[in-house]
Amino acid sequence: MKSNSETGHAKNVANFQNLINCLSSYGTNYNPAKDTLKIPHLNTIAIKAQNDLFNVIDKKTNFNNAVINRSRAFENLLSLSTRLVNALKATDAPPQRVDDAKGFQRKMQGKRAKAIAMPVDENQPVPVTISTSQRSYDQQIQHFAGLISVLKSEESYKPNEGELKIETLTAKQNELLVKNNEVSVAHTFISKARIERNETFYSNNSGLVDTALEIKNYVKSAYGANSPQYKQISGIQFKHIKA
Repeated sequence: MKSNSETGHAKNVANFQNLINCLSSYGTNYNPAKDTLKIPHLNTIAIKAQNDLFNVIDKKTNFNNAVINRSRAFENLLSLSTRLVNALKATDAPPQRVDDAKGFQRKMQGKRAKAIAMPVDENQPVPVTISTSQRSYDQQIQHFAGLISVLKSEESYKPNEGELKIETLTAKQNELLVKNNEVSVAHTFISKARIERNETFYSNNSGLVDTALEIKNYVKSAYGANSPQYKQISGIQFKHIKA
């Protein structure tokens, strides 16, 4: 589903093409002194604007796909961490090492080791605490790496299950890093595409919208405010959109 801003950008370029069609119908009578208001230059703007719109759509699709792929890579990470802690418990690992593994597991799940002590007096403020939400993708990767490090340090951790082996976990960690970075790269590309689109559409004086408004002023001056030509184009809407 398109957002209102995306629809607005598309409407601007469609209206700009409509404006060009009207101006072209005037033939040689449409003869502004400024080259930037002449039909060839207007066609260049229209083509560039349409291409910029398509580029944003392509980059947004790539970004959405990267987000989906990352989500799939992370979706079983919490259940895997539980299996890993249980597997460690089944070894000769000392209690402290198991506790270290549980600590990383709690961080991945966003849980506290102990509940917050609430004040006795209900009129006193709740103690200021740091949020336990440590579940950003970057942090999840770091916590998972910490858990793997604990497992690697335990000589008796030698599971027969392939998905619990250190080499498999290391490959999983690398996959998470790749998928997370792909989202970052895709976000950079869509941000760049939007900047280029906005420059084409909304740059002061030279952008599509300002050029369209300048054309209206020229036609109003050249043909008159009550002329059929001005009435034909005066109602064609153009809006500055910030998104």
